Amino acid sequence: MQDTIQQLQQEIEAYDVTTAAGLDQFRIAYTGRKGRIADLFDQLKTVPAEDRRSVGQQLNALKQLAQDKFDQRRQQLEDEAAAQPADAGYDYTLPAVPGALGTRHPLSLTRDEIVRIFSRIGFNVAEGPEIEDDWHNFSALNFPENHPAREMQDTFFLPPAGGEEQNRLLRTHTSTVQVRLMQSQKPPIRSIMPGRVYRNEAISARAHMVFHQIEGLYIDENVSFADLKQTIYYFAQEFYGQDVKMRMRPSYFPFTEPSTEIDISCLICKGVGCNICKYTGWVEIMGAGMVDPNVLRACGIDPERYSGFAFGMGLERPTMLKYQIKDLRLFTQNDMRFLRQFEAIH
Repeated sequence: MQDTIQQLQQEIEAYDVTTAAGLDQFRIAYTGRKGRIADLFDQLKTVPAEDRRSVGQQLNALKQLAQDKFDQRRQQLEDEAAAQPADAGYDYTLPAVPGALGTRHPLSLTRDEIVRIFSRIGFNVAEGPEIEDDWHNFSALNFPENHPAREMQDTFFLPPAGGEEQNRLLRTHTSTVQVRLMQSQKPPIRSIMPGRVYRNEAISARAHMVFHQIEGLYIDENVSFADLKQTIYYFAQEFYGQDVKMRMRPSYFPFTEPSTEIDISCLICKGVGCNICKYTGWVEIMGAGMVDPNVLRACGIDPERYSGFAFGMGLERPTMLKYQIKDLRLFTQNDMRFLRQFEAIH
């Protein structure tokens, strides 16, 4: 045992460490938990009892020698690396590395495509603030005072600013832009309103507290429900394909009367049934209806002369259907493996 200790001591003293890789090899061979010194400590129990104390002292000294050399050489290598200029060893004669192309987010792709589709039939784009007040978000849209959407489980309310008495909130829909548009512009109005909205909901594969909507508004003389139906049918065929099936179901919204919810055949399961369509074969893509006269009147438009329709849809669901995405949470996780799938899409 003592001969082995002396041999290892000579090896450690003579070991030449000049690189980081060599230092790592030294650590593995001598100071590591499975190194040669650790093996000698395991063999200490085979040493006669009367010699065990002196041999143990020699092993401790050997271990300290190896550790001191490791620490010293590591510090020297770190100091040498810090003293080197940042571009040391760089060959400036090498050709430039071409820049990698970025990707466009699938939600941006969907929004831009929807804008192009509606722009072809005369709709322009309007935008508005994400922090709103109660009147623009609820009251002007014919929401009764006791409507559930006013309660905290749906809406993110903010504290009043600057002594204001009105409740401030994060808008729950982009219908607020419709209100501002009707207040500031005389008919005819034909606009779509893309934007981000917020609702206090649990995050899952089908829902999120932050999501995107795109709404549309058409106000003019003699606008009918038939105009609404043909507009949405045109959009569905342009966006989802000529073979898509569409159906309209009666519904209720405070700001439209009559109101409808619009479904298309599920593009993911082809009508067989999946978690996206809740195993029905149909997926709701939007709500729509004729603008309630109370909304027109609140915004300063004469409901006896003008009529119109409005529609609204989330951007996430059309994107999931178009690109066969099964989990809504992927849109906000910034996973590069997911985003790189859209490099070739313009």
